[in-house]
Amino acid sequence: MKTLVLMSRELWHSRSNTLLTLAGLSLAVGLLVAVQMTSTAAERETRRVMRDLGFNLRIVPRDTDMDHFWAHGHSDQTMPESAVQKLAAKHGVFLTFNHLTPTLEKRFRVGDRDALLTGLGPAIVGPGEGKQPMGFQIPQGRVTIGHAIAQRLELKRTDTLTLGDREFVVDRVLAESGSEDDIRIFASLADAQDILGLPNQINEIKAIDCLCLTGEDDPLSQLRAVIEDALPEARVFQLRSLADARARQRQMAERYARFAVPLVLGVTAGWVGLLSAWNVRERRVEIGLWRALGYPGNRITGLFLARHLCLGLVAAIFGHGFGTWLALKYGPAIFQVTARNLQFEPPLLALALVATPLFAVVASLFPITRAIARDPADTLRAD
Repeated sequence: MKTLVLMSRELWHSRSNTLLTLAGLSLAVGLLVAVQMTSTAAERETRRVMRDLGFNLRIVPRDTDMDHFWAHGHSDQTMPESAVQKLAAKHGVFLTFNHLTPTLEKRFRVGDRDALLTGLGPAIVGPGEGKQPMGFQIPQGRVTIGHAIAQRLELKRTDTLTLGDREFVVDRVLAESGSEDDIRIFASLADAQDILGLPNQINEIKAIDCLCLTGEDDPLSQLRAVIEDALPEARVFQLRSLADARARQRQMAERYARFAVPLVLGVTAGWVGLLSAWNVRERRVEIGLWRALGYPGNRITGLFLARHLCLGLVAAIFGHGFGTWLALKYGPAIFQVTARNLQFEPPLLALALVATPLFAVVASLFPITRAIARDPADTLRAD
């Protein structure tokens, strides 16, 4: 109890120093919480934006005629639909591939012209990731059509489109893209297999890579090694421009966090250390008297360290509140795609309550112990 009373008096006696230390620690905690929350948001935003750029891997049957593939945009060969489950079941595949989506694509006559009929199966994502599948899911009996197809056939949403001997409801008309998607008809995989007379067959697995490596790091050799082991009857191609854009964006977000956190910690450690040195310097005569009267150095050190421990606890609470407010106030305007995922994070509060007092103690330890270790006779003689 006596120690608590002494600490309270010490805090009040050096209240200017106390307030400056508390402000510095609170600001540091607030900035770190805001950086952590926005870094997490930036990672989610990057992942979502890069995902929306589309698939960057194409896995096709090994015996595909590549001249046909590049000329027509799809493989002339097929493989069993079960190939996607075979690939997904291979241990470690989701460290390299994700969003495995079986597709069947062929040119198909619609009216007096060809269209690209693309059947999409359900995507398979890594276990426990909880990520939303890429692209969109199409119910059986419905189709999504490109802008040019809709204009040419004068179709709009809820109209019917005849493919083969079956009628389908137009579920959605895509906006003009300026690409071959304008002449594409998306259907469920089962419907496309039925229309094309290729039951249980696919001719491509679309995916994205999880390596996040640029072309200089040669990710393609790693991708092909995995496919060779997991699905030897297939080969993989990487859309390098999309893959590089995704990798560079992810790496930029990681570099931002690696730069911001040490910067804030370094500045704060310097601030707390300077204030601690100022405090003990202002109290050097008092410390010398305590030592001369027989108070042990470890008790005096404990008093000053307890002061910083208390300030660290208070700063953790105020700083976490400030940082959370800062992230929630300005984060949604920055990360518009994933704004709803910005929210109060209890684990950050728990971490702040543990780390901030320890950080405050460590940052103040050197000037305190240096002052306490000084001979009291020298201290009193100098003053």
